[in-house]
Amino acid sequence: MKHKKIIAVLGGNVAKKEIYEKAYQVGKIIAEKNYILICGGLGGVMEAVSKGAKENDGLTIGILPGGNKGDANPYIDIPIVTAMSNARNAIIARSCDIAIAIDGKYGTLSEIAYCLNFGKIVLGIDTYQIEGITTIKDVEEIKKYL
Repeated sequence: MKHKKIIAVLGGNVAKKEIYEKAYQVGKIIAEKNYILICGGLGGVMEAVSKGAKENDGLTIGILPGGNKGDANPYIDIPIVTAMSNARNAIIARSCDIAIAIDGKYGTLSEIAYCLNFGKIVLGIDTYQIEGITTIKDVEEIKKYL
């Protein structure tokens, strides 16, 4: 049985307005493509992308760092509680078909490293400039990779 593509969005739990809007648009595109969104399930970029997907009839999965489902942002359909802190990033990286990194700090960097180590395509929007990441200048550009 063939599964729907699972797209990971990697990003921090705090996002400036411009980054939040870009993440929202990415979530919208993921839902329009009828793909499944997986992310860390918290605020910031994760909330924005989840909101964009949810408001466009997408399915959202949050791999939570803590031990409480209630920590998930309100746009997560399936909260997965791990109580693993940042170690959960390996689960996100293993589960996705493609990853999109938006902004972020060290947690995002660890997710990028896992994805690249596992041979996943990583698209980057306003994030780290490192070997293996395909830099995206305009959110609409991600459509050609999904």
